[in-house]
Formats: sequence, C-alpha cells, structure tokens
Amino acid sequence: MERYRGKRHFAKTSEPRGADAPAGESAGFVVQIHDATTTHFDFRLEVDGVLKSWSVPKGPSADPREKRLAMPTEDHPLEYREFEGVIPSGEYGAGPVIVWDEGTYRPLSEDFAHALERGHATFWLDGGKLHGGWALTRFRGGGTHGGDEGREAWLLVKQSDARAAREARTPDPQRARSALTRRTLKQVTEEDGEAD
Repeated sequence: MERYRGKRHFAKTSEPRGADAPAGESAGFVVQIHDATTTHFDFRLEVDGVLKSWSVPKGPSADPREKRLAMPTEDHPLEYREFEGVIPSGEYGAGPVIVWDEGTYRPLSEDFAHALERGHATFWLDGGKLHGGWALTRFRGGGTHGGDEGREAWLLVKQSDARAAREARTPDPQRARSALTRRTLKQVTEEDGEAD
C-alpha cells in the first residue's frame, strides 16, 4: 500500500486511502474503466487484503483465442472496488473512473497468492458481465533493465468453458455504463468533476 499511497494526494483526490480496509468474507474482483493518459481497463483481484491490479489496455475478452496484455500496477486498497469518480488534474491517473464489472471469484490454482508470485494463476469469475474460468500468466518478468523490456507483463485469457464466447466484443469504453450507477465516463466527468 506504500506505493499506492505515495502516488496520491488524498487532500485533492477522492480515491480511498485504504487505512480502514476490512477483510472481506469472499474474494472479490472489479474491472474499472479509467480514462487517464490513455483509456484502459483496470482488472483487480482481492488477494491477501489488497486488490492486486493490472492495467488491461483493450479490456478482458470472453473469447479464449484473444490474449489480452495485462500490465501490473501497484496494489490498491479493498475500498477501491467501489471507487467511481474523477481523479483531479495534476494527480496520478487524472481522469474519470467507472466500475464496469464487479463480483466474486474463486481461485482454481492452489495457494493463489503463491501462484501469482510464480507467474500463473487460474480463477473462476462470478460477475455481472464476466463469468467462468480465466487465467493470468506472466510472460515477461520485471528485470533490472531500463525501459519497457524490463517491465513485468502478463496475459489475461478466458478459458475454454461454457462461459466462453467466440467473436466476443469488448465494449467501447466511452459508451460503456457503470455496473454501479449506469453512468458513462462522460457523465461521471460532468457530474463529479472537471474535464481534462
């Protein structure tokens, strides 16, 4: 949480600090759409009292043939599962955020936290939009080199099961609606904050 808190000024942003994060009964997940420097989907899984997080530029796909790049970001507090609003200009990640999907998940890999450390974890999602088996697999480790070649990179892939959908389309982030409030990114910006 130190890395997460170090990037934010909580006097300026309404993002949760994470100081009073309660431990949940069941493991949860959230997928948020974030219109920052680039528009992307943030995929977050509750693991060991935090939300392990990946930025997924093209969003999750229900088509098992589509492997989606997932770049790890800092752990977020559990309260971030419900965060929707506008991160102010000048702050890390400035721009509107909506909750696109949320729900619970169950690990299919034994010792899930350790499976993530090793670089391959499977899990079952029960969300409003995303269902069934999924896998996160690290294909490039975070080395000590400079530039992108040293950045850790993962793939998020839907497993072939009854919940898979061939030719599945990820929604247009600008037209997608929040799972919590039914608002679009534009509506969140108009109602909650500044446009930038």
